[in-house]
Amino acid sequence: MNMSKRSRSVLGIVALSSALALTISGCSRGGEGGGDASGGAAAASPGITDTTLTLGITTPLSGATAGPGTCTVAGVTAYFGMKNAEGGIEFGDGKTRTVEINALDDAYDPQKAKANYDQLKDSVFAMTAGLGTPTNRAYLQAAVADEVPQVLVMTGDPIFSDQAESPEQLGFVPIYQNEGEAFGELLASSTESHKVAVLYQNDDYGEGYLEGFKTAVEGASNIEIVKELTYEATDTAVDGQMTELAASGADVFVNAMSITPLVISALQKAQQLNWTPSWFLPSNTSSPTAILQPGGADAFPGIYSVSFAKAPQSPAFAEDPDVVEYLSALKEYGNYPDMPAFPHCQWSWMVGATLEQAFEKMTEPTRENFMEALRSITDFQAPLMLDGTAVDTTVDGQPAVSSVVVQKYNGTGYATVEDFG
Repeated sequence: MNMSKRSRSVLGIVALSSALALTISGCSRGGEGGGDASGGAAAASPGITDTTLTLGITTPLSGATAGPGTCTVAGVTAYFGMKNAEGGIEFGDGKTRTVEINALDDAYDPQKAKANYDQLKDSVFAMTAGLGTPTNRAYLQAAVADEVPQVLVMTGDPIFSDQAESPEQLGFVPIYQNEGEAFGELLASSTESHKVAVLYQNDDYGEGYLEGFKTAVEGASNIEIVKELTYEATDTAVDGQMTELAASGADVFVNAMSITPLVISALQKAQQLNWTPSWFLPSNTSSPTAILQPGGADAFPGIYSVSFAKAPQSPAFAEDPDVVEYLSALKEYGNYPDMPAFPHCQWSWMVGATLEQAFEKMTEPTRENFMEALRSITDFQAPLMLDGTAVDTTVDGQPAVSSVVVQKYNGTGYATVEDFG
């Protein structure tokens, strides 16, 4: 997606979100305040009536992370738009409901995310799909206190899957440690010796990736970590760190970064320094079209990441039924006409499918019953999931998706690999 098209998509989602907010405020009056939507069996929680259920999202729709943030709205909006057009979803209590989305922009600002939550909490049934560790953390404790589900959110922070710490929460994407460990295991299995340099975000996000990687390579005689540096999520450049890391002579670079422009500039700076190691990138900042191609990734011997979702850009999935249905719905109901540049579009489509599984298990229109239903899903092959991965919400300490496969960039997309090199 070129920049002008991406900008139009972002603006389109913002406009859609505003329209949805107006629609929902009109249709949910009378369903708020815990009215009885089940004929006397149980008092309904806010955001659900006999005919509708409303979900809230706070996510970046503007700023540096607007690309993936827009996708977190587009995918789930497309999924439920398709289901609504088919007549809605039959819940476990026998009632058929349409699912509405009220999405607000937080620009990846924790204070705005908290303000958005405060605005939404009394009119939505649950919060879902929002992108970002600091933004989701910003209202975590409030959601726990208010007993508002904050589920299938796009952060790999383990706290969201710890039931003691976060009883109303559940992460969706693999925790950061899972991703870092998967790459570490691949590298440790190499038949050659490797020197590793690390640049990681100075927070739970970056530390989680490094922790997982170190766990996997501990005791591996062929792996030496020669340099570790950090950057702040608010930094506008990492040229100094890249210069220092290049001097380390490392042939492998673990780059645990969440800010799209910084990943692109890091790729470009490494080439300026004539430093061309193999790279590991987190799944959320490894987009071929939005990051690797602008960054000149073909200059490196290998760019590795992890995934659990089919990439619609890949020729291998061009005729895949899941992908065909998804792209059609994304265009028609998600206001996203272009080929998605970020995997978050696929992830939030899967979030929709996973939520549907929980809705079908709900026997009462309450948040408590929803959480019980959501935490009972096992071995669910959500649409767009890669072979070898599945949704399992039953393991305390793990998100809905904890299984990943390691992939290597092939110039246009990614291919699954079992060996490093």
